[in-house]
Amino acid sequence: MKVGLVGTGYAAKVRAEAFQADPRSHLIAMTGHDANKTAEFAQSYGAEVETTYADLIQRADIDLVVIATINRDHAAIARAALSTGKHVVVEYPLALAVSEAKELLALAQTQQKLLHVEHIELLSSIHLAIRSALPQIGTPFYVRYSDLVPKRPAPAKWTYQLDLFGFPLVGALSRLNRLIDLFGAVKTVSCQARYWSKSGAINAYDSCLCTAQLRFVSGLVADVTYGKGEALWQAERTLTIHGDQGAIALNGETGILIQLDQTSPLELGSRRGLFAQDTAQVLNHLLDGTPLYVTPQVSLYALTVADAARQSAETGTVITID
Repeated sequence: MKVGLVGTGYAAKVRAEAFQADPRSHLIAMTGHDANKTAEFAQSYGAEVETTYADLIQRADIDLVVIATINRDHAAIARAALSTGKHVVVEYPLALAVSEAKELLALAQTQQKLLHVEHIELLSSIHLAIRSALPQIGTPFYVRYSDLVPKRPAPAKWTYQLDLFGFPLVGALSRLNRLIDLFGAVKTVSCQARYWSKSGAINAYDSCLCTAQLRFVSGLVADVTYGKGEALWQAERTLTIHGDQGAIALNGETGILIQLDQTSPLELGSRRGLFAQDTAQVLNHLLDGTPLYVTPQVSLYALTVADAARQSAETGTVITID
């Protein structure tokens, strides 16, 4: 499988390593925003450099285009690659707009090409441990999920720009997708969002904070908090799931299962190697027809919920998911 790679960041690096390590794939060429960084990156993996993604996707010797760059550009690159008959792997989110994501799913079906949206949170041993422990707490009815990352000073990166990263819960789509995978369809979404910017810029910020409440069709309620930047002072990565017969509580890298007569630790394993697992599954699917662990329809649904959170934050209303 001959691969073209768009991007030079962390996700691109681990993708390149995975393709290089697998004898079934060959990283042919790559492109990025910074010419010097792209040239150095490509040399490390024996790949050629293309000036633009348009040049890369036109190459006849590339079968698969992997998109690991700015969120804003995902949809445009995926559309161009699919239109030229390439298979596509893209880091979430597939697009910043739900309408664009729907169009891309339709295009992939028309072209009969793979469109895979990465959701490695579903492969993580943490997620699998939660899923395995859920039956032991009975019927879940309340979830509190918090992911806060203080950064001082805030980095001057695209991940702190609304037009490049997207609405925070769109850019950080895995936070919602993890819960949807565990608890099913969402009925309503209510959300508030706040941004801080010392420069007064409209799109760029130093901090953001999003709080959303999801009411699932099952009746379960989830409070989700996501934030990053200078306004925050204490890091927090916690997930608590309350059921009618017990609870699951995660704090960073540790977790416990709480029941009436005992509390026991959860084996959460390591977060390492998830991009390599995702890459291997993509190659298995393309070369052997093995089903993938996630479909683009799943990612589209999570994006729909995240966009409902955006609408709620902007209008001050509760949004019903159709």
